[in-house]
Amino acid sequence: MSHEFYMKRCLELAALAIGNVSPNPMVGCVIVFDGKIIGEGYHQQFGKAHAEPNAVQSVFDRYGDAAAGLLKQATAYVNLEPCAHFGKTPPCADLFVKHQLKQVIIGNRDPFSGVDGKGIEKLRNAGIEVSSGILDEACKEFNRRFFTRIEKQRPYIILKWAETANGYFATNDGHQKWISGAVAKRLAHQWRTEEDAILIGKQTAIIDNPHLTAREWPGKNPVRLVIDRSLQIPQNNHIFNQEAKTIIFNEVKTDVEDNIHYIQMEDMHFYLAQKIAFQLYLMDIQSVIIEGGVQMLRQFLEGGLWDEARIFTSANSWTDGIASPAINGNLINQEQVGTDKLSIYINAINK
Repeated sequence: MSHEFYMKRCLELAALAIGNVSPNPMVGCVIVFDGKIIGEGYHQQFGKAHAEPNAVQSVFDRYGDAAAGLLKQATAYVNLEPCAHFGKTPPCADLFVKHQLKQVIIGNRDPFSGVDGKGIEKLRNAGIEVSSGILDEACKEFNRRFFTRIEKQRPYIILKWAETANGYFATNDGHQKWISGAVAKRLAHQWRTEEDAILIGKQTAIIDNPHLTAREWPGKNPVRLVIDRSLQIPQNNHIFNQEAKTIIFNEVKTDVEDNIHYIQMEDMHFYLAQKIAFQLYLMDIQSVIIEGGVQMLRQFLEGGLWDEARIFTSANSWTDGIASPAINGNLINQEQVGTDKLSIYINAINK
């Protein structure tokens, strides 16, 4: 089998933890001896063992006393450079050195300053053969949330909205009127389990009274983020229930009341998108879905603060309404989702 084959297997394993390891990257590890996979593992949960020790342990679980000898002749594949520093777990590079692996094949070099080549250096200094850059672009795209946070000091930002066939986003009179269908809704709930947080504004909270949870898909709920400068959202709104942690950005107070966290910010009418993006970075929120109103979406679009836009287009038209935001990006995919068309754009400037 080729290096690419085993690296793809690393990505398959790593993907099993999507939504569970942030702000860490998703990492899988495959250990190969004589053309056969003898062990594999992945980073399953933030704060728990990384992919490499899980893979090494799987070799010992499978081969017992013979494991140590096999590892000395084995090649380890990992989609991101093994860490070289003590964090919540010991350095993974040290583990490979301890077991004297023959070779380590790496997808991406880790951009985090605590690693960034140091893991590769440790391995080579111990006499382990190292190759990197295998499926480099595919591995970086896979961990695009992590790379965005480290390199841009902000979360990976996904814009999401639904629009009618003739381009309307919401009603003129402010009453709620559903646009997309049931299948699109279920998919949107799946997306929520995959990202750290979801952001809306005051008007969306008041008009739609959304739960912002993943009720129709198994998995964790995202952190609910709400912009409410003067704290005008009624306390019986769903965002104040116990279903998920809620952070309310405002100009009035900083406080914690059970699962509701108030964060005071100054001058929110200036550069709001930029301020929110940096605040989320400081809070270790690695990815966010923005489902806010049209004005909020436009602020992020106009500021260039977005990476991906996911737009559902209904087959139905309205006679009037508020126009959808204008998107200027590269269309990378279109598919039918139930009765709706899903279009996915990426911000080419940020690539």
